[in-house]
Amino acid sequence: MTTGLVWGGSALAVLGIAMLGWCIWRALMIRKMEDNDAAKSQLQTLAAINMAAVGIAAIGLGCVVVGLIL
Repeated sequence: MTTGLVWGGSALAVLGIAMLGWCIWRALMIRKMEDNDAAKSQLQTLAAINMAAVGIAAIGLGCVVVGLIL
C-alpha cells in the first residue's frame, strides 16, 4: 500500500513538473506573438493549465509524504 503511494505520488509529481515545463515553454512562444488580443486569450488559458499542473504536483508530493510516513 505505502509503496504504491510513493510510486504513484512520484509519478504525479513528475507529471506536474513536466506540465510546468510545458507551460513555461508555451508562455515563451506566446510572448513572441504579434497579436496582443490572441496572446492575452492564450495566456489566460495557460494560467488555468499552470494552476492545474501545480495542483497535480502538490497532490503527488502529498502522496509521497503520506506513503513515507506510513
